[in-house]
Amino acid sequence: METLVATETHCPYCALQCGMALSPAGASVTVAPRDFPANRGGLCQKGWTSAALLDSPARLTTPLIRDRHGELRPASWDTALDLIADKITAIIAEHGPDGMAVFGGGGLTNEKAYLLGKFARVALGTSQIDYNGRFCMSSAAAGSLRAFGLDRGMPFPITDLDDADAVLLVGANPAETMPPFLSHLRKATDAAGLIVVDPRRTPTAEQAALHLAPAPGTDMVLALGILHAVVADGHLAHDYIASRTTGFDEVWRIAAAWWPERAERVTGVSATDQRAAARILARSRNAYVLTARGAEQHATGVDTVNAWINVALALGLPGRAGSGWGCLTGQGNGQGGREHGQKADQLPGYRKIDDPAARAHVAGVWGVDPDSLPGPGRSAYELLDALGTDGGPHGLLVFGSNVTVSAPNSGRVADRLSTLDLLVVADLVLSETGRAADVVLPVTQWAEEDGTLTNLEGRVLLRRKAISPPDGVRTDLEVISALAARLGQPPARFPIDAETVFDELRAASAGGAADYAGVSYDRLRAGEALYWPVPSVDHPGTPHMFLDEFAHPDGRARFVPVDVRGPAEPPDEEYPLYATTGRVLQHYQSGAQTRLVDELTAAVPAVYVEVHPDTAERAGLANGDDAAVVSRRGTVRAAVRCVSSMRPDVVFLPFHFPGDGRANLVTNPALDPVSRMPEFKVCAVRLEVAGT
Repeated sequence: METLVATETHCPYCALQCGMALSPAGASVTVAPRDFPANRGGLCQKGWTSAALLDSPARLTTPLIRDRHGELRPASWDTALDLIADKITAIIAEHGPDGMAVFGGGGLTNEKAYLLGKFARVALGTSQIDYNGRFCMSSAAAGSLRAFGLDRGMPFPITDLDDADAVLLVGANPAETMPPFLSHLRKATDAAGLIVVDPRRTPTAEQAALHLAPAPGTDMVLALGILHAVVADGHLAHDYIASRTTGFDEVWRIAAAWWPERAERVTGVSATDQRAAARILARSRNAYVLTARGAEQHATGVDTVNAWINVALALGLPGRAGSGWGCLTGQGNGQGGREHGQKADQLPGYRKIDDPAARAHVAGVWGVDPDSLPGPGRSAYELLDALGTDGGPHGLLVFGSNVTVSAPNSGRVADRLSTLDLLVVADLVLSETGRAADVVLPVTQWAEEDGTLTNLEGRVLLRRKAISPPDGVRTDLEVISALAARLGQPPARFPIDAETVFDELRAASAGGAADYAGVSYDRLRAGEALYWPVPSVDHPGTPHMFLDEFAHPDGRARFVPVDVRGPAEPPDEEYPLYATTGRVLQHYQSGAQTRLVDELTAAVPAVYVEVHPDTAERAGLANGDDAAVVSRRGTVRAAVRCVSSMRPDVVFLPFHFPGDGRANLVTNPALDPVSRMPEFKVCAVRLEVAGT
């Protein structure tokens, strides 16, 4: 592996996108943190060990093709690409363009996400494209659009939180998912102003002045109870509501019925603590409400997000300097990944694909007829569930995702993948989804290529190439371009240089909600902090949104009336426990990368189930025993961890592990009607002694 020079870049993992520097170290590189605003010289264990995968023996360095005996065998690039193109052509001839599908990832750079969306709609002509970001932040995006008219996860720089006296974290555990983030909460923590909503007493909740532990699926009831306390206890921001919002009266008609004592009976959170949360936020000069996956990954996720936004609006926080509402994006490019075209209903610039003006603009940049562009396709789980069915896709290209582990009801998803005429996976290691593929293509990873990402605060970042990739490995852009050419596209339509692709993305996004027209590699190389929208090259960017007006035509934010619907699958006599899922410090997403890092695997080698000791005892289990967590969809085999702070009615499973340790074997694919987000965070299970 050829090492070039010391390079300033960003971490390959979460949306905090910590600044780091890669320096030569013999045949490899060493990682050191940079004094970048998001992490200020800190890194988590994943960041510190991120270089381990660069020279891992698990790296793929040649294409693999499944032979007639069912084995994956090495092949040349030309052989692999020719085979893929021939099969795509045959599938489209038999089933039409929607016979092919594309599944992307929230870790792909903006350039990859953009070119992948263009490839699907132009080279394939298919509407069937979505990405794993649908599983991550789509409910927050939809809730923000309803309330504010625009979605940018955090509409203010992360450093604004440094001055917060109070922060309400709903369904977030940054102590494990993005540890350097906690440095921005020190003032709130020291001021006894950190409030954490989570059914588990997580490492983040341990640091909170107030931990609210509702039963899974009851977050909306808790928000309504706190909103009731805001009004009843005299904390309502009357002037703000009158001048900057609409719709409060309708919301109050619902919340009036959810006095804290009633909410306590549903959630398990005391009325005293609900009132304390309202009081802490209301009496703080600078206060924030931040939501994350715990609030969003529900079949009622959008309404739940809006319920918490309603609390923030009632207190007069959004669009006010020093206060606000925001969402903690999870994946490295979860924000940018959905802005530029790999989401089923969107075109670059956060444009709606069924908007004639949006179609005309993007088609003009692409040099195609607007009428040739397909309409909206299936959302992520619906796409996977339709694979191989009549009217569904019969071929699938996967870039940057490991759906066999990460999708809900993953046993069903694995079955659908097995019915395909063609499954292609582009990845840097042989993931569980890759092991099921007909063709596997080895691609570059973070330190081996240039590209931009947009972090959780809407800041566009340049991730720089630091080392050369192994021989035989190509970039995703090269793969997309080569396939497009084999499908008859002009070579210039699908460039392989990241900066060239980004310049086209700038033109395609111009005038859209997520306008990157004024962002350039030169400005990023010069160190400018550019938060979208950046509509022109002389525009400084927009670090703070909504200070003067919100993005609705009248400039006002919307209170959105939401009423209580419980989880799609509440516990019952046969399945008496709530199961919820989440991440641990040492692993990331499906674990395809972190499970190959010895230090991380040594710390957490396999799946486990957290359970209250009394609940374990009732199931005939003790700490360390092998348990079966059983739902209507499947069974996870996991070692028992007895945790006395767990609610007796809740079990927790981390979702990073493969095989019969896949947490998503039990999760419920019930979808939010607006965002199409699956209900990862709650399903009904029972706990048993595992069979031998």
